[in-house]
Amino acid sequence: MDFLLIAGGFIALLIGGESLVSGAVAVARRLRISPMVIGLTLVGFGTSMPELVTSVNAALNGSPGVALGNVVGSNIANILLILGLAALLWPVAVNRLRFRNDALFLMGSATLCAVLLIPGHIGLPAGLALVAGLGLFLAITLRSGPIPQAEDEPEEASILPTWQGLALFAVGLGITLLGANWLVDGAVGLARTMGVSETLVGLTVVAVGTSLPELVTSLIAARRHQSEVAFGNIVGSNIFNVCGILGITAIIEPMPIPAPILQLDIWVMLAATLALVLAAITGHGISRREGGLLLAGYAAYIGVLAAQI
Repeated sequence: MDFLLIAGGFIALLIGGESLVSGAVAVARRLRISPMVIGLTLVGFGTSMPELVTSVNAALNGSPGVALGNVVGSNIANILLILGLAALLWPVAVNRLRFRNDALFLMGSATLCAVLLIPGHIGLPAGLALVAGLGLFLAITLRSGPIPQAEDEPEEASILPTWQGLALFAVGLGITLLGANWLVDGAVGLARTMGVSETLVGLTVVAVGTSLPELVTSLIAARRHQSEVAFGNIVGSNIFNVCGILGITAIIEPMPIPAPILQLDIWVMLAATLALVLAAITGHGISRREGGLLLAGYAAYIGVLAAQI
């Protein structure tokens, strides 16, 4: 049954990801909204829904290792694995001017996360601070005005109506979330059979499983030369993971912080975030070479975790 869930999850993710990207891009073009803004909000937050459901459920069930490992591990996987793989296959272009404010929020949210976790416990005050930060990010991001139509953009008549784009996005998101749920259930079942710790399961199996919507969405967007959607998806997801998911989870259920996360994983997340920001602001995007380096960093990280088993 676990293997069937994993296989069905992968298929649903592929179908849902294609629909999600098509709908999001259609909405962006119809409303003259930057694809980067759509990636940061509609796509980025939408593909993070599996992390939200998983972390809240884990915290309520007394599994802080899964809840926190899911957030931290997902952010690490989003940058090193997903963005690395997307850039390795198709270099990801980044508009440095548009990314300036987002870079501050991305680095700031990761730093704030580390500061709040260091005391060894996270609860209501920290959760409220994180959610407030998410509200500020949304307010600033959504202030971005309409963008002019480029010469190579399709005529408006050839673009799906807004309601059809939203419907396509919603259907794709629903299928993607269902696929992620199947995949995580199957993967966690296999991991528990192997007898590994819940924190390790949260950092690896659950984190990667709940990040598969981001993986599929970013790869499909990059393949279709919608690199702003692919990049914005990762940035938006990481900000939402920390400020939204960790914040909401801490408000609902205060948690102790597992020692392994404080000793290693939070610092890996900070280093990966810094690497992403530097790569994006010092060039024209994430090149294939940089994508390969990100993937190598993820392989090294998994190697360290594997050595702890």
